[in-house]
Amino acid sequence: MTGPDQAEEGSAPMELVPTRKLHVLSGRTHPALAEEIASNLGVSLGEPNLVDFANGEIRPRFQASVRGADVFIIQSHGRTPGRSVNDSLLEQWIMIDAAKRASAKRITAVCPYYGYSRQDRKSKGREPITARMVTDFFITSGADRIMSVDLHSGQIQGFFNGPVDHLTAVPLLTDYLRHNAPNGDFVMVAPDTGRTKVAEQAARHAGEQVDVASVYKRRAKDTVNQVEALDVMGDVEGRMCVLIDDMIDTAGTICAAAEILLKKGATEVWAMATHAVLSDPASDRLKNSDIFRVVVTDTLPLPPEKQIDKIEVVSVAGVFADAIAAVFGDGSVSEIFGGENQT
Repeated sequence: MTGPDQAEEGSAPMELVPTRKLHVLSGRTHPALAEEIASNLGVSLGEPNLVDFANGEIRPRFQASVRGADVFIIQSHGRTPGRSVNDSLLEQWIMIDAAKRASAKRITAVCPYYGYSRQDRKSKGREPITARMVTDFFITSGADRIMSVDLHSGQIQGFFNGPVDHLTAVPLLTDYLRHNAPNGDFVMVAPDTGRTKVAEQAARHAGEQVDVASVYKRRAKDTVNQVEALDVMGDVEGRMCVLIDDMIDTAGTICAAAEILLKKGATEVWAMATHAVLSDPASDRLKNSDIFRVVVTDTLPLPPEKQIDKIEVVSVAGVFADAIAAVFGDGSVSEIFGGENQT
């Protein structure tokens, strides 16, 4: 007889080699981006089997087992016809809960556009800090990790009690600029003083000789989506200017900045941003402005009625695929960006 801890004579000890499994699933806000990310990874999107009940409630039931798997659930927190930002968030939280209850080993919430990121602090009394509440719900639903790109406020990373992979699309945007700008003499311009560091980062990627400028703006008291550009800090006369921001929402800031740049002698103005929120009346403002070209990424779906001739879209699918591959392989995400995603 052999004891429970003794192998029978002549038999080899049993070795258990765990098989690592990668599952990528998507909510319904931006499936085209999720498909492209999965294609870059060389995997197929999982089937979440999302069902809408008559009373508006939703229920996923994953087709494949995710037990012991690394699960990445992709959802941009944007609006689509018949669906709100809140619908996008709740759908992702419910999918995360389903993965947790199905014994997934690790769950990463992939949020190309992070909802409520502008509500990261109290600017006046009796206001919420909704960005913190959103991260609390990710924790409650069972997310182990969050991945996003160009958060409006870097401090959101500290709201989540776990790893946050903060990606950046700045190299992607400046690559487009290097290949498509008519000449190398341009200035990277921050549309307000708070985005100067982003403009400096973009200038480093665009070329050694690229200068930086910024626009000083004033927001009307007790209003939203109304700004006034007052002056420009930097030399823009006789030069092409490229405005760069994390998002374009109603386009008030970017159009006001372009107007004053042209008054100060800029020869041409481009605009670049990671997130094309484009809430009304953004499309009309951009169409009627003197901005020559608007370059955005596909973190949010761009409906046909907002696809004006000035807009060029570059894809962030490769950026997310590289980051997901690094997380799955326990590699470094920051090395993808040379550490600049942490600044």
